[in-house]
Amino acid sequence: MKRKATVLFGAAVAGLAAIAALAQQQGGEAHMDGVTFLGEPVTADELALGQDLYAANCASCHGADLEGQPDWKRRLDSGRMPAPPHDETGHTWHHADRQLFTITKLGVGGVVPGYESDMPAFEGVLTDAEIRAVLAFIKSTWPDRQRAFQADVTANDEGGS
Repeated sequence: MKRKATVLFGAAVAGLAAIAALAQQQGGEAHMDGVTFLGEPVTADELALGQDLYAANCASCHGADLEGQPDWKRRLDSGRMPAPPHDETGHTWHHADRQLFTITKLGVGGVVPGYESDMPAFEGVLTDAEIRAVLAFIKSTWPDRQRAFQADVTANDEGGS
């Protein structure tokens, strides 16, 4: 009898876990654990869209594996900086979501007026939702340590760029 009760209890726990997982879904899209943008959970569909958009719009400079251009810390002959990596070896994760969004939408000059960069502005190319998806995809590739650091930076960002 004790074994039967244990089996029934295990089945009940599994059932509750399944119900909890379903309850975490919003609009039929499961949220990806630990990936947020401006504090809001990111869905699996957003990450898939972001991955596709990254490949189409960003990988040619920042690398298919987010590795950046070679010698990305050394200025080019033009005086501009190469495209940095967006993986954990770069500095993208040091910036708040709002700043990353502004840089992507308006170019680096949107955050540092007058700064000359080869980074194009994606305003008019990508929608705000698409920019969010790309940035969420990039964030999803970071190890927990970098993601947690960046979440703190975002939480402490007071709305400035």
